[in-house]
Amino acid sequence: MYGSLAAVDNLSFDVQQGEILGLVGPNGAGKTTTLRCIAGILRPSLGSIQVGGHDIVGQAVEAKRLLAFMPDEPQLFDYLTVSEHLQLTARIFNVADGPERSRELLRELELEGKEDALPSELSRGMRQKLIIACGLLHQPSAMLFDEPLTGLDPLGIRRMKNTIQSRAASGAAIVVSSHLLHLVEEISSRVLILQKGKRVALGTVAELAADFAAYHDANLEEIFIRATEAGKRENN
Repeated sequence: MYGSLAAVDNLSFDVQQGEILGLVGPNGAGKTTTLRCIAGILRPSLGSIQVGGHDIVGQAVEAKRLLAFMPDEPQLFDYLTVSEHLQLTARIFNVADGPERSRELLRELELEGKEDALPSELSRGMRQKLIIACGLLHQPSAMLFDEPLTGLDPLGIRRMKNTIQSRAASGAAIVVSSHLLHLVEEISSRVLILQKGKRVALGTVAELAADFAAYHDANLEEIFIRATEAGKRENN
């Protein structure tokens, strides 16, 4: 709740190991609020959230050990280098092989050669990659990505998709929120569409096409438009 406004209203869903859930909706639909609640940044007014069987409020430490939240706006320490960000993250999560994992992530996310750079010396896309590298360092089993492709060039987008898909293939439960519907359609196992804080659709793209589109091979953009139009009619 924000005052009398319910930013997310009676929302329920789950994400299984190895699954990528695409979270989409118009601006102000409640996507980021949903992710912040799952991550334990915001406390839900009602209901409960569990990560790996641990309640995010009552068992916050246990839940957050399993979780990584990569926000859409990179919040970095101005006077820590790339390497120092990773070193700090490794200490927080007690990552025994932090240096080795850091090197692997720097290589995977194309940050090699930037180890001594400060955030002010990095492009927007590189800052996003650093946030994601820090999030992946402790090998979480649940991952929340909020607009992970912001600032990336086409090749960077392709490699970031591979990074996300490889974590799902290794058994992580993943939520990806993005306005890039073609990306969500390409990598997601299921899609959750929100509007004004409420769930208007949840299922595979094929299932949603059957529910909302006139033809079964409709793409997610067509489904999104039809589902949100239907949601508007129900809310009026």
